[in-house]
Amino acid sequence: MERRGFLRNSSLAGVGLLSGLHSSAKHQHQPAKPFNLNYAFHDGMFANHAGKDFIDQIKFAHDQGFNAIEDNGMMSRSSEMQAKIGDTLAKLGMHMGVFVITSDNWHWKTSLATGKQEFKNLIVKDCKEAIEVAKRCNAKWATVVPGNYDRTLPYDLQMANVIEGLRMGTEILEKAGLVMVLEPLSDNPDLFLRYSTQTYMVCKAVNSPSCKILFDMYHMQRNEGNIIANMDKCWSEIGYLQIGDNPGRNEPTTGEMNYKNIFKHIYNKGFKGVLGMEHGNSIKGKEGELALIKAYRDSDDFL
Repeated sequence: MERRGFLRNSSLAGVGLLSGLHSSAKHQHQPAKPFNLNYAFHDGMFANHAGKDFIDQIKFAHDQGFNAIEDNGMMSRSSEMQAKIGDTLAKLGMHMGVFVITSDNWHWKTSLATGKQEFKNLIVKDCKEAIEVAKRCNAKWATVVPGNYDRTLPYDLQMANVIEGLRMGTEILEKAGLVMVLEPLSDNPDLFLRYSTQTYMVCKAVNSPSCKILFDMYHMQRNEGNIIANMDKCWSEIGYLQIGDNPGRNEPTTGEMNYKNIFKHIYNKGFKGVLGMEHGNSIKGKEGELALIKAYRDSDDFL
């Protein structure tokens, strides 16, 4: 059998997709069994089946068993769209995952590590705005990246500056019950946060229920490996998880990581939060979307 036919047939059998799927929000078929964990897809991930409208994509994903979304660019959307997304999730009983705190990605251009007052002012401003966004879309978590190293300052001084700046943000977020999740990244060596234990130390120092770790398994595989063991070491400060196989940063089963074992471990630890699907589709088009759904079904089949 050709690869195309195999993927299509096996995906349909495993997920229960019907040939009548279309971009309309009104799907007449029986929704698939919900996944064991709260996997959160991104806008565009199912656009070939559901169309470009994010609301239709949410309804389509719900029909396939997904019960969460995340949207890095939520703060850039209109307040009307933010509320519409929140209302749709509430009606479907779905979770809102992370959005990134800031609409202009200031943490890529600047850094709390510098200790400059202008950047402290920015995190205060952005956190205040994030609270209003979170109210509209029913979000509980928001991503924060402190920015780059300042090579002119000693590391310990930079660490103190980061902690001070984050405390200013959490003082605002705590009142609204919104949690900033700090993400160590592998994108370039200039980023201040790169390791799970380093981020754990920051969270302990900030000492706030509104400051936790975003443990992105793709980035941590690249930076440190030993995913399950390092996750356990930092577990008390992990507030959110993200997924991506390595190499390639695509769906589970496409790289070297054994996500079936990882998901089983997370489930057995009693995790009730969201796992963001922070990755691409390894195959383009509808075929790729079906392959992605099947990959999650295969990886989620651990009970």
